Amino acid sequence: MKIAHLVPTLHPGGPEIGLVDLAAGARELDPESSFEMVVVALASTSDTTQVSALRRLGVPVAELGVGPWDPRAVVRTARLLRERGVDLVHTHLPPADVVGAAAAARNRIPAVSTLHRVENDPADRGDRLKRSAKILARQRFMSRTLAISRTQLQWYRGLAGPDPTVVLEPNGVVDPGPADPAVRARRRAALEVDDGDVVVLAAEPMRREGGHALLFDALEALPDGVPVVVALAGDGPLRPWLEARADASDELGARVRFVHRAQAPAELLAAADLAVYSAATGALPTALLRAMAAGLPVVGTRVGGVPEIVTAGTGVLVPLSATALADALARLADDGEGRAAMGRAARARYLATYSATGWAARLHAVYADVLNDRAAAAG
Repeated sequence: MKIAHLVPTLHPGGPEIGLVDLAAGARELDPESSFEMVVVALASTSDTTQVSALRRLGVPVAELGVGPWDPRAVVRTARLLRERGVDLVHTHLPPADVVGAAAAARNRIPAVSTLHRVENDPADRGDRLKRSAKILARQRFMSRTLAISRTQLQWYRGLAGPDPTVVLEPNGVVDPGPADPAVRARRRAALEVDDGDVVVLAAEPMRREGGHALLFDALEALPDGVPVVVALAGDGPLRPWLEARADASDELGARVRFVHRAQAPAELLAAADLAVYSAATGALPTALLRAMAAGLPVVGTRVGGVPEIVTAGTGVLVPLSATALADALARLADDGEGRAAMGRAARARYLATYSATGWAARLHAVYADVLNDRAAAAG
């Protein structure tokens, strides 16, 4: 089967970047249970990191160069789907949902949509109407809607009501493999940390919703002598503000390292001893899955789908409190054996639930069910 994944853009930092993991996972499946991928982005991007990664995996990538609501988008997408011989369209994020559903209907092929966010607090009546319109559109045009966490599934069913076409399918990430001691030493030297420092990786994009302000408050609340150094990866529009805040604080200046986005994620994971997630929302944060795959324990906020990832023994959950976050970081910084045990448990949980290969296999089953249903209806 040939599946087209439709996204608004392939710029790094969005939830759709998991397509690289999916492509890698699909390559590991048996030919009888695998699928061929085509990735289509509505807009073009100047950053070709994801485009290049997909092409290295043998995945054709097309960028249509249109805006999310450009009326030409449906026609161009439908034409591309026909030319590529696509059997099913899998859409990600609202602009792609709209275009993908219309293009699929033109070609008389089914469409599937993944939910990537939880939108609990619409700002006004207009937002509520838009949200209702999205739900109705999915019910009308999508053969399946995929929730990536139980929390998200419950949220969506609370809005849309019982719907057998809405199913739980958590994402997965590629296995980084065992850390190379030489890479760990080199990366820690680049971060300018001592052997006794506990390096905490914060990999969420530097955006307003990323929780960096809370993390900085927690770092300033740490007692003197706690050997915690935070490596901030992810980049984003909030970076200048975060750099200015760190420059203005002796505590933050000593504890925070800003990591250039071009540095290899696997090397940062190898250098880290712990991962932190301090955001106020998150359906299924990919950064935590990558940390657990690398055998890192996690300190995370008790929000969204995070408690489904960080279970007992794999890390510590805290409320949205700088004091609680600081206490958890200090406690784990002082417990090397505890961190090691949590890291092993985190790695085991990743292998059991969140591997890229397992994700690809589950999606193959979804696609097969949808195509079989379509064939039965046509027959």
